[in-house]
Amino acid sequence: MDHTAPPVTESAFKGACPQCGAPSLFAGWIKFADRCPKCGLDYAAFNVGDGPAAFLTLIVGTIIVVLSVWLELAASPPLWLHLLIWPPLTLLLVIFSLRWAKGALLALEYRNAAREGRLKDPEA
Repeated sequence: MDHTAPPVTESAFKGACPQCGAPSLFAGWIKFADRCPKCGLDYAAFNVGDGPAAFLTLIVGTIIVVLSVWLELAASPPLWLHLLIWPPLTLLLVIFSLRWAKGALLALEYRNAAREGRLKDPEA
């Protein structure tokens, strides 16, 4: 790992390359670029998969459930108000934080040299 590598938070929030810090991690809102134009790091070699979406579903889901239960116990609003508030808020939180979660997971994968699991050769 290069000593100029940015912190994981910078890769997550600024879309910075985890190797050199150039703001080149994304080619779209949540689509990774193919590689870094500055240092040549191949982003396609990393596979964050559905991890960011799964983490966000659990984290945002927990927050939304706690807030909705709190609102229900504090004010007892009608059901239509719950339906008006929570689904759009959940969707917005997941969509807007997905880019950050993907950037953080790719940076962590790079930083920890994570690779696909392999079984030991039984004949070795």
